[in-house]
Amino acid sequence: MPLRLTSWNVNGIRAVQRKGLFDPFVDTLQPDVICLQEIKADPSQVEVELPGFDQHWHPAAKKGYAGTAVFSKPAVLKVVTGLPTRLVNKHGLVDDAFGNTNEEGRVITVEYEDFYLVTVYTPNVKSDLSRLAVRHERWDPAFLAYVKSLNKKKPVAICGDLNVAHQADDLANPKPNVGKAGFTDQERAGIQALLDAGFVDSFRMFTEGNGHYTWWSNFSGARERNVGWRIDYFLVSSDLAPHVTAAEIHADLMGSDHCPVSITIDF
Repeated sequence: MPLRLTSWNVNGIRAVQRKGLFDPFVDTLQPDVICLQEIKADPSQVEVELPGFDQHWHPAAKKGYAGTAVFSKPAVLKVVTGLPTRLVNKHGLVDDAFGNTNEEGRVITVEYEDFYLVTVYTPNVKSDLSRLAVRHERWDPAFLAYVKSLNKKKPVAICGDLNVAHQADDLANPKPNVGKAGFTDQERAGIQALLDAGFVDSFRMFTEGNGHYTWWSNFSGARERNVGWRIDYFLVSSDLAPHVTAAEIHADLMGSDHCPVSITIDF
């Protein structure tokens, strides 16, 4: 039976609801699983009415910041929030000038019978690249080790805002952005390491070329002109890739500076 998995950086779930744009997202895509990033809220601050969905929240320790959530129709065997303590310690995910990346609600893993689904809100390196070392030297290696460990048990789907454009085709203006936040060699190496480990960029299984973006600046009419970046992904392990029948970007769905992305899988 086909399953439609969706992922959306909502940039504040309360803001999307105030705009009246969360229900249209659900009604249009009819998802079986909804993964959200940058929810900026905990369940006590917002009520999401989704009959038939079990809700799993992982808000950041800091109020109104980051956070992820997974809403699922299929039965979930297990839910894990954050990265394992052993990897946190091994890779030194400790406090930096901005906080602790493992206390920012950045990862939720849900286990299904046939696969794991990991939603992630990867740390932004900041416009001055002040968090680049933390991401490149600590976060990315820890996350890679985590998903590789899961993949030894059963196939894995990774989705979310990875905060990086992998290739030149993944942003409208690659040349002036080389070396800038979201398109540094270090960030691109992080996503390449996932691909080298056997994960597949599902969107590129079906669609080549540029013009396909998931985030746009709020300035200068960037979205209207489609001057954007593809930084939201579904990566799937090689064992899961043959079961992916569609991978889509839903640029016409509004509510955030990001748009939803989805895949359909069929076992």
